[in-house]
Amino acid sequence: MKLIKELLEGDRLMIQALVGSVSKGVNASGSPYLNVELRDSTGTINAKKWEVDARDDEIFVAGNIVGLNIEVIKYRDSLQAKILTATKIMENEIDVTRFIMAPPIPKKELMGRFNLMVDSVSDEDCKILLNYFINKFKDKLYDAPAATSVHHEFASGLLMHSLFMAETCEFIAHKYDNIDRDLLITGALLHDFGKMIELEGPAVYHYSIEGKLLGHISIMCAEIRNAAQELKIESEVPLLLEHMILSHHGKLEYGSPVLPLTKEALILSIVDLLDSKIMVASKALDATDEGEFTQKIFHLDNSSFYKPKKR
Repeated sequence: MKLIKELLEGDRLMIQALVGSVSKGVNASGSPYLNVELRDSTGTINAKKWEVDARDDEIFVAGNIVGLNIEVIKYRDSLQAKILTATKIMENEIDVTRFIMAPPIPKKELMGRFNLMVDSVSDEDCKILLNYFINKFKDKLYDAPAATSVHHEFASGLLMHSLFMAETCEFIAHKYDNIDRDLLITGALLHDFGKMIELEGPAVYHYSIEGKLLGHISIMCAEIRNAAQELKIESEVPLLLEHMILSHHGKLEYGSPVLPLTKEALILSIVDLLDSKIMVASKALDATDEGEFTQKIFHLDNSSFYKPKKR
């Protein structure tokens, strides 16, 4: 059975893939269709299912593994899969590791750099909270993705996203005055830890009941407050971290209950947006030939990005 990276224009075959993102559209005649991102350990391909029926709502769910009969076509210089039929495959019937993308940087290197960032924090209360949560989530932290789709959806994605944000925040903290560097680094490392409760696997991740009802922002805010009470921390650090967690999406319409109202919270929200957008663009460009444009990227204002030729 072919892997996604092995697909060629004109192929008509059966494949197995992990469903990434799913969205619904309506064609010119008013009939519904599905946009589906399909993934395996070798890459991703965008797919369309033009004939939609009631069973598709159960089959095409982010995190499901599906068996598909597809036709591979070229659309705007990129391969696309036309889904003819599809069935859901149960996780216990297959090796799910075949569908999990490895991180672009080795896990061991990510862990080493993450631990160095943790060790660099000297503020006592920040250090206590960091060690508390790293120990609490030690069974998930180094393998969990940061999402089911869109960005950092691969193994160790949460680790990489948190690390890259902390390293970027470190650079910013040394460029501007009056920034609480330890607080900023702590917020960057912890900001998405709620996703380890929001998403559950162990290998094919989907939203937990808590994730659907509460979301990772609310979950982590409560985690910090409870930890501060348990650890008897009386400084402002837990309150400031709660605010950073609540505001790190930057805008109310992006899912943050409050806007950033401290310098550290503002920086964290900007760096979070920066890192996620760069990863979205990188993923699309990696699947594009030099001298060509990507397909329109929904999460980047529906823009198509150009991949320059190597000089």
